[in-house]
Amino acid sequence: MEFPSLSELDFNESGEWPALIKTIAIVLLCLVIWGAGYYFVISDKKIELESLEQKEIQLKSSFEIKQAKAANLDAYKEQMEEMKVVFSGMLQQLPRKSEVADLLIDISRTGLVNGLEFELFKPEQERPIDFYAELPISMNVSGTYHQFGEFVSAIAALPRIVTLHNFTLTPQGDSGKISMVITAKTYRYFDEQEQ
Repeated sequence: MEFPSLSELDFNESGEWPALIKTIAIVLLCLVIWGAGYYFVISDKKIELESLEQKEIQLKSSFEIKQAKAANLDAYKEQMEEMKVVFSGMLQQLPRKSEVADLLIDISRTGLVNGLEFELFKPEQERPIDFYAELPISMNVSGTYHQFGEFVSAIAALPRIVTLHNFTLTPQGDSGKISMVITAKTYRYFDEQEQ
């Protein structure tokens, strides 16, 4: 069987081509159609599918996190109530505006009771922060190491919150005394009228 050359094949008479050439032409035509379909339809859908698979993973992760939160919602509510009680108790440890003067007296008295000598005791301007105000007190005191330890312990034992900041200790010669510059801070919450 002789195969005609491509130049001898007439596309208008393709029905009369030999069976092998018809089969090859049909296979080539199918490959072209499949390739074009893949390029124009399937490749775009494949990219879209990969994007949606990534989104599915993110949504599953988000769902698992939200489900864990929802499962623990009662525990979170209970914990929130406990925190409100603790916060309320802490607010009671902050002095009210009328109690600040008594607290300043308590701090200075605590230093004097422990044998410290005050060279400076200067309450500074209060600084408003959110729902409370910070009241810094600059102090310059002198005494022995143990007197300072007792003073700090006594400050910590006060019923109101007082924090000590910016310690600077300097020895005073051979006397065994130490000079300390320190800032004590107490805090007061704003009354409802102030807020």
